[in-house]
Amino acid sequence: MSGMSLNILRSRQKQEGIGSNCAAKRFLNQDFQTLREHCLQTGSLFQDNSFPASPSSLGFKELAPNSYKTRDVVWRRPREICSNPQFFIEGATRTDICQGALGDCWLLAAIASLTLNEEILNRVVPSGQCFGPGYCGIFHFQFWQFGDWVDVVIDDRLPTKDDELMFVHSAENNEFWSALLEKAYAKLNGCYEALSGGSTTEGLKISLEVSAEWYELKSAPSNLFHIIGKALQRGSLMGCSIDITSASETEAVTSQKLVKGHAYSLTGAEVVEFRGTQVQLVRIRNPWGQVEWTGAWSDKMAFPEFLRHYSKIEICNLTPDTLSSDQILKWNYTLFSEGWRRGSTAGGCRNYPGTFWMNPQFKITLDQKDPDDDGGEDGCSFLVALIQKNRRTQRKMGEDMHTIGFAVYDVPDEYKGVSNIHLPKSYFMTHGSKVRSESFINLREVSSRFRLPPGEYLIVPSTFEPQKIGDFALRVFTENHSETEPLDIEEIQATFDDEDPVSESDIPANFRGLFEKLAGPGQEISVFALQRILNKVVSSRSDIKTDGFGLETCRNMVNLLDKDGNGNLGLVEFKRLWDKVQKFLKIFKRNDLDESGTMSSNEMRVAVEEAGFQLNNQLSQIIVARYSDMDNLILDFDNFVSCLIRLEAIFKMFYALPKDGDGFIQLDLNQWLTLAMG
Repeated sequence: MSGMSLNILRSRQKQEGIGSNCAAKRFLNQDFQTLREHCLQTGSLFQDNSFPASPSSLGFKELAPNSYKTRDVVWRRPREICSNPQFFIEGATRTDICQGALGDCWLLAAIASLTLNEEILNRVVPSGQCFGPGYCGIFHFQFWQFGDWVDVVIDDRLPTKDDELMFVHSAENNEFWSALLEKAYAKLNGCYEALSGGSTTEGLKISLEVSAEWYELKSAPSNLFHIIGKALQRGSLMGCSIDITSASETEAVTSQKLVKGHAYSLTGAEVVEFRGTQVQLVRIRNPWGQVEWTGAWSDKMAFPEFLRHYSKIEICNLTPDTLSSDQILKWNYTLFSEGWRRGSTAGGCRNYPGTFWMNPQFKITLDQKDPDDDGGEDGCSFLVALIQKNRRTQRKMGEDMHTIGFAVYDVPDEYKGVSNIHLPKSYFMTHGSKVRSESFINLREVSSRFRLPPGEYLIVPSTFEPQKIGDFALRVFTENHSETEPLDIEEIQATFDDEDPVSESDIPANFRGLFEKLAGPGQEISVFALQRILNKVVSSRSDIKTDGFGLETCRNMVNLLDKDGNGNLGLVEFKRLWDKVQKFLKIFKRNDLDESGTMSSNEMRVAVEEAGFQLNNQLSQIIVARYSDMDNLILDFDNFVSCLIRLEAIFKMFYALPKDGDGFIQLDLNQWLTLAMG
């Protein structure tokens, strides 16, 4: 399926609600109910060939096939491991998650958090799964992936070594929900080893549509206590920790019974009256349930003490539909899925001014100020979170996280209230960013909180270096009402030079003489003759590079200019073509900024617009992929002309066809094939 077809399909799925938790997308198009019914009818146990019980599902490096860590691995079903397997034993608890021989404690910590909220747990672990009646070796789980919920089907064959589960397991040796959930997430990411290394917030995103923000407490903003209070009102999850300076300090206990390198939960923030003074308190929870803070206020800690003893705080903000309680304030939330593509939308950061403008652009309109209740600056608070997609699944191919970030700009007056625009290179050459992400970093997600005056702002997400291919999700959270939308060309159109009627008598004598010499006795130029003529002309020029015009390009030229339909060009038709090629040559040379005789893909985008074509990002990607050399992202003169001729022909065909009141054309199959093959 082509990229355009996929985009149309995804748009339809969104309109139908597919991708929500109640209508999750089927991973690898596997339908749990259909597969389960087949197993029940045939009396067989499900075997998942898409994630086989083989070394390839374990890993690619330390867990690669034939590595010492994967020797003697045997895949067993729970009924082969113990006599009475259970999915849950007395519900889900934190003791159900014990780490095995895989560095995915970040994931396990997140899974453990599911056990604290049954509503959230049920989002990830569909009910009714068991090893009792109806068991046929198939299970399924649902994960949130970059804006969509995905349903992942697995069989229950689990890797064991020395008769024990290799990876996550329950303290109860006959409870298997956590091991099966881990397997489903490994399948979603390609293999078990792809789960090694990560953050707790990344793990939380498998079950919660959260966005995380971090604060180093030694440089915390002055209104951090207010931020914490607002986050708690919105049901945000918060954690804090104390940095370590060496591995030996891991889980070292301080004199006041705080544990270094350990994850604590922050569960409350209140202002209390004490001896005539208002004191800010935060409530900290140690998941161990032991080793308590012995300083002032016992389980509660004075906020200045918190800032002094802890190193960082992490706030996980929930999307509006995560929790159903009406007691929790909800964020205003928008999500966009986009991508960076070489040659068209992968512009890199501001260090690359020649290409930065090509990145996807998004506009946010802030029109309601925050309540003035924290003594801070007047303005509108919002959080921008940029997530790069699917990077774990590409670890097998040697890929890792891109270095990503974003910048926020004022929208200039002439573009306010407008969405049918992609701000040009000239704007970014003369304007600096208003605010930006704290740094460009190779993390799965980069996020920052800002407060700006009411107005319209432009968000530009990017990789650090240009021409990095990747998909991303951009999420914007605001405390009050706001509007966020992508900026791109909506009104795709083309404008052509006025073609005044021309007769043979209007054509200069010298050109008529040239045509008669080139056309020969028939006084018409065929496709093959046109190819010889054009290639002879361009081969004599040293200021442009070309491999020569191909027959397809020349045929497109003839089809575009051939008014009588005989497949050849007469004098008037050839003169129109000659003028058109001369016009394209001027545009080509004007945009060949380094005078290399070729045009880069970003120069091409400007040149295509100068030639009269207003295209969006998707169409720009298509023409770069079709007409440029994708190894070095340049195109020569013949490919440039071929692109413009093809665009002009397609636009003119569309403009000539009858359309309904909404601007749509309707074709039967014969008409479509005639048009496409023309």
